Order: sequence, then structure tokens, then C-alpha cells
Amino acid sequence: MEDKSKKQGKPVSVLSPDGVRQAIGYLGIIMPAVLMVGSITIGNCSHLQDSISHYYFTIMGGFLVVTLSAFAVILFIYQGYELRDNIITSFAGLCALGIALFATNHIEDVDCMVCCLSDCKARIITHYISAGLFFITLSYISFFLFTKSAGVKTREKIIRNRIYRTCGVIMFASIVLILLIRVIPGLDDMLKNLKPVFWLEWIALVAFGVSWLVKGKAVLKDKK
Repeated sequence: MEDKSKKQGKPVSVLSPDGVRQAIGYLGIIMPAVLMVGSITIGNCSHLQDSISHYYFTIMGGFLVVTLSAFAVILFIYQGYELRDNIITSFAGLCALGIALFATNHIEDVDCMVCCLSDCKARIITHYISAGLFFITLSYISFFLFTKSAGVKTREKIIRNRIYRTCGVIMFASIVLILLIRVIPGLDDMLKNLKPVFWLEWIALVAFGVSWLVKGKAVLKDKK
């Protein structure tokens, strides 16, 4: 999925494909910080939520939904070399939309809560499946699709591929750890005060953001 045409020495427009990739990369990295800081400063909520998805029920819920929807739109319109590439990225976009539209279980912190939904089992399961598949698919995109290229690889492309694969592994490992925390009896309660799911999700989003920043030529562009 490496671009066939490379324009060197020209500034990246925000509306260009590379500009969009960079924007989504930065957004992925800073989104958890914006949710956390916004919740504290605007919503007077000093408590860190159990996961990024739980900010849906805070004053920053609108920002979370808009950001996830932006991820979905970018992934829907992203064009790769092959039809398979487009199907995979569109599937990731569908998963992002699923996270936004089907909220997780509600929070019990009345100081932070600005809305409440009944604990609908079907909605919560759909949310968890969407979230898991979202990060797994992004991991696949970074590891397998971003590393594709035609012709001889440049030195920069070789380094970029290492970064893509590292980011893919980090995203996948984060999801596996979250799954273990959820399914191993007593582990979730033991680590509850440390908010491990929130931090692991942030790590996965940082890896996602770095991968897309590199893909957007923010760094390591091919030299002439």
C-alpha cells in the first residue's frame, strides 16, 4: 500500500492523502489525553475511567463519538493497491463505527456521568467485538498492508517496514493483554485501580498513530 507517486520537497496539504493520514495519526495518539483532560477541566471529573470507551458517558462522549466516526470515514475512503486492501480498511472503518454506535456498559461514577444507558447485553457484546476486531484489523493493516511495495526497497522504506511491523505487534499484543485481563478470574478486580485497559488501549492507539504518521510521510520519506 505504499504510494506509487511520491512528490518530494512539497508541503503536505491537510486535504491530501498524506495530510489525512498524518491528521488521523496525531488524533489517535492524543485522543485519550484529550478525553482525560477534557473530562477533568470541563466536566469536573477527576476519575480516570476504566477504558477509553467509558468516556462515552462523560461530558467528552461527543468528542469520542466524533473521533471514532472520523476514523471510520478515513478507513472507508482509504484506497490501497488491491481490492483486498480496500475491503480490509473498510472493515476496520465498520468496526470503528460499531464502537461509536454501540456503547459499552455504563459507568457508576455519578460525578462523571452525564448520560446513562441500560445495560443491554447485545449492545455491550457488539461493542466489545467491534473494539477487538478494530485493533486486530489495524494491526493487520500495519503489519501486512503498509509494508507492501513495488520494486527495490529504499533504505527509508526498509526502516518504515520495521516500524509498521513493530506497531502491528504492539497493537495485537495490547488486545491480547486486555482479553487476558477480562477473562482470567479475579485479575480484572485485582488490577482495577490501575486502569490497565485504559492504558493498554492508549498504547495501542499510539502504535496506530505512529504507523499512520509514518505512512503519511511525517518522517522517513524517501530521499531523491
